[in-house]
Amino acid sequence: MIRARYGAAVATIGKFAVRVVVLAAIIYAVTRLVDGIEVIGNPTGFFGETGTYLWVALLFALVNSIVGPIVRLLALPFVILTLGLFLLVINAAMLALTAAISDRFTVDGFVAAVFGGFLIALFSWIAELVLPLKVRGH
Repeated sequence: MIRARYGAAVATIGKFAVRVVVLAAIIYAVTRLVDGIEVIGNPTGFFGETGTYLWVALLFALVNSIVGPIVRLLALPFVILTLGLFLLVINAAMLALTAAISDRFTVDGFVAAVFGGFLIALFSWIAELVLPLKVRGH
């Protein structure tokens, strides 16, 4: 019983870690595709510039998992009214909040935030189709 519980916890942590690594790669791609979104790498830091992308991805994942559901619930009438398009604004807000928390991540302007949030959602969806990374309780 205890061993099964720890096995499930380790599997969940492992999936979350892989998800953060995939998100770091997605953020790297988005910084290359969208003008106005930038990760300021720290070559002397832990894991170098790659570590900076991992840190930003971890922050974004935490913001999305803690603040995101609350904002989505409060904005539910707008999401329904706009047939889901308001979710783009919410994704942009989560991206901007991550940039506000980190001094190594910048988002310049609303349009860059919306486009970046859309690309992150799109690439995350594609990654989920290829690699089943959802962290679910057992």
